[in-house]
Amino acid sequence: MTTTPTEPTVSRVTARLGAFVDGVREAVGRGLPPDVTAYLVGERLAPFLGAADLLTPEQREGDPDCYRQHILHAEPDGSFSIVALVWLPGQRTSIHDHVSWCVTGVHEGEEHERRYRLVPDGLSSRLVAEKDVVNPQGSVCGFAPPGDIHRVWNACEGTAISIHVYGADIARLGSSVRRVYELPTEDEL
Repeated sequence: MTTTPTEPTVSRVTARLGAFVDGVREAVGRGLPPDVTAYLVGERLAPFLGAADLLTPEQREGDPDCYRQHILHAEPDGSFSIVALVWLPGQRTSIHDHVSWCVTGVHEGEEHERRYRLVPDGLSSRLVAEKDVVNPQGSVCGFAPPGDIHRVWNACEGTAISIHVYGADIARLGSSVRRVYELPTEDEL
């Protein structure tokens, strides 16, 4: 089931989440290149993953129709946002890329990801699957466009929750997705 996330909600900040926000603010405030910033933010995210008091019960709620986005924090100057995505079994994204650098950490469960490469094909293009990744609880990954085309899904029997940090104001934009790809794909790996 490919779906788009439900309308984002802006949530209250727990004490633990507040400490994480402070760490992200410090890393982003250095003004370093996107790939270096993503690396530093990932270092700050890892110790918070799996902490029972990071999210409120409301921030852990899913939606039976599609994965749910909870905006946990949007920096007033628009330099970064922190989002929790809640995935019920079988929920997935479309194939997409992002508006900015991103760091993702699996807070609960595991996320499956397929990464793609865009290949020119005459007057059009196609997508070629390059790698499948299973990200277990506690794993962190980051990227900076271009080259961030992927699809993410929950292939488990339980809920998966991931924490995403974007170098953009997701509260204002509504989504981190820059473009959805509806091209021919070669998914065989």
